Amino acid sequence: MGGQVIEFSNVGLRYGHGPEILRDLTFRIEPGSFHFLTGPSGSGKTSLLRLLLLSLKPTRGKLSLFGKDVSALDQDSLLQMRRHIGIVFQDFRLLEHLTTFENVALPLRVLGQPESEYRGNVTELLEWVGLGERMDALPALLSGGEKQRAAIARAVIGRPDILLADEPTGNVDPDLSLRLVRLFAELNKMGTTILLATHELPLLENFPFPRMLLDNGQVVLRG
Repeated sequence: MGGQVIEFSNVGLRYGHGPEILRDLTFRIEPGSFHFLTGPSGSGKTSLLRLLLLSLKPTRGKLSLFGKDVSALDQDSLLQMRRHIGIVFQDFRLLEHLTTFENVALPLRVLGQPESEYRGNVTELLEWVGLGERMDALPALLSGGEKQRAAIARAVIGRPDILLADEPTGNVDPDLSLRLVRLFAELNKMGTTILLATHELPLLENFPFPRMLLDNGQVVLRG
């Protein structure tokens, strides 16, 4: 999809009649960039990701993705745009009755692709994330790190233009955290725009990507 990938203009967000969780957000994220999203607990990182995932709309202001104002789009257009966005959650959200292969292939199956078309791509990606030997295992038999790599593979199998990651290394050890972020960095080199929410200092110190600090409902760009 063309256009500026992400652009916020005076965006505010509140739930119901409560106070604004996010206020006066004005920034842009260029196509093909990689940003860490940081900030204290409760600062609104997950709410910001939900805006970008199109599961929330701004209470005020303008949010543009791929050059289009999301508030002006109908449900079908939002669904079409959503297919260009991948998400990795901290709690994996793998389906327990599906194998690793089936979980990763799910986004392609939902789009109606036959297995004969995607089997090779899914297998290759699973080999790349180190799960080639675990393709037929159910989630209950996977370690935390294996589940996380499966969740990442599922998020990227459709080659999204934007990849959002909400504390994706929160359930794994420090060494695996670094390996996972290197995996995201490789995806970024292929052109995917990445926004990774984290509070882990070692990650921020080991990778030179710019940081977006979310504090008191506002964003400060650093580096």
